[in-house]
Amino acid sequence: MKIITFYTNEKLLIKKAASGKREAQQWLYEKHAPKMLSVCRQYIRDLHFAEDVMVQGFLKVFTHLNKFKFEGSFEGWIRKIMVRECISYLRKRHPIIFDGEILENHVQDYVSIGSELEVEEIQTLIDGLPEGYKLVFGLYALEGYKHSEIAEMLQISESTSKSQLFKARKRLQEELKALELSERTHSH
Repeated sequence: MKIITFYTNEKLLIKKAASGKREAQQWLYEKHAPKMLSVCRQYIRDLHFAEDVMVQGFLKVFTHLNKFKFEGSFEGWIRKIMVRECISYLRKRHPIIFDGEILENHVQDYVSIGSELEVEEIQTLIDGLPEGYKLVFGLYALEGYKHSEIAEMLQISESTSKSQLFKARKRLQEELKALELSERTHSH
């Protein structure tokens, strides 16, 4: 593949990819795939399935590229497609169970993640959450969606979204404390 200097202009690349130019599509894929794989991995525990979902997401990206209007970031547009693909994948596997208890008054409690923890340890803790908790936590805390948007995407009520987030944070806080205690006792 020839590397031509104008390929560094992403807007031109997007237009070329939308018109079916394989080199431009390949360049966009290679540029965005690593970050999009980590997005998929936040929702899907198994790396191989996360990769499959990412590839499906990119098929949608290239199919609908002509719908990208150059408003907002291209990466953000791809990311939304990836998140929706993850939700779709999780739904197809089995219904996502959302814990029904509502604790709206405590939603403002935030998880403070200690800087000593490695990213892998944090991802392992998030992976250990029940699927409903993990999905809402990811959409809210990692993707920045509002509860109203999450409720619409997942077809649940806003209060269920808030309650799932509260419970996810509470569980993460408990597991972080346990991890810190075990690290302290092992370091002495």
